[in-house]
Amino acid sequence: MLTIKAYAKINLALDVRHKRSDGYHEVAMIMQAVSLADTIALTSQPAGIDLSVNTPGLAADANNLAYRAATLLKEYSKTGQGVLIHLEKQIPLAAGLAGGSADAAAVLKGLNQLWELNLSLDELSKLAAKLGSDVPFCLYNGTMLATGRGEILAPLPPLPACYVILAKPAVEVPTAWVYGQFKANEVSVRPDIAAMCECLTEENLAGVADHLGNVLESVTIPVYPEIAKIKKYMMEYGAMAALMSGSGPTVFGLSDCGAQAERIAEQLKARGVPEVFVAKTVSKVE
Repeated sequence: MLTIKAYAKINLALDVRHKRSDGYHEVAMIMQAVSLADTIALTSQPAGIDLSVNTPGLAADANNLAYRAATLLKEYSKTGQGVLIHLEKQIPLAAGLAGGSADAAAVLKGLNQLWELNLSLDELSKLAAKLGSDVPFCLYNGTMLATGRGEILAPLPPLPACYVILAKPAVEVPTAWVYGQFKANEVSVRPDIAAMCECLTEENLAGVADHLGNVLESVTIPVYPEIAKIKKYMMEYGAMAALMSGSGPTVFGLSDCGAQAERIAEQLKARGVPEVFVAKTVSKVE
């Protein structure tokens, strides 16, 4: 048996440009892995793919990205081997944290080892892109600039080590709906990706905090105002900055102090936010 972590991600910056001919949007994002993670156990079996999960309501069949990742790799490698996958979820569902994508990436990496396929990370990345736009990033983790539809990756200097408070309100936001509602010509303020990259190069955490930005807030927050309330609370409680991650609804805040991050989390829980976590940044490929 092999056990592997599937790390969540946040978007330090997320800009959406025009809609492409393939139906996806052109994006520019700075993505960061954090230590909140699902755990995936892979056990060899003679044939077939079986999936079990610890979360009621979560699909344990071909509707689950982890299952689809195993199927894709099995078909690509033409292996006769099988696997039993057990998925222990910690990353909230439909949260803007790429939980499903992280699971798929972890399955690709883990099965590459378990089945002794010896595929490179770049080979796995090409397969990952077929599963979803965030899956290639989740193979590498760390801090990266993502362009194209999110699958073209360039490594960036790591975000200075810090604490990340993650708070998800009691709503689920479909990513496809958010992108479908997004109107690029109505966005007046976009994140300064170049300035964010410069702050990372300078190891300037305060500068990174000053340049957080996500154009998808223009779609999600008007429909789900509780997201704005959580951002406001985080800042009042002492976070360096707060932003919605991905298409939402999870809000993350940055802090350079672990004790302060825990205090912010407790205050958010007292406000009735149902899912709150304190994580650290993940700055290397795991």
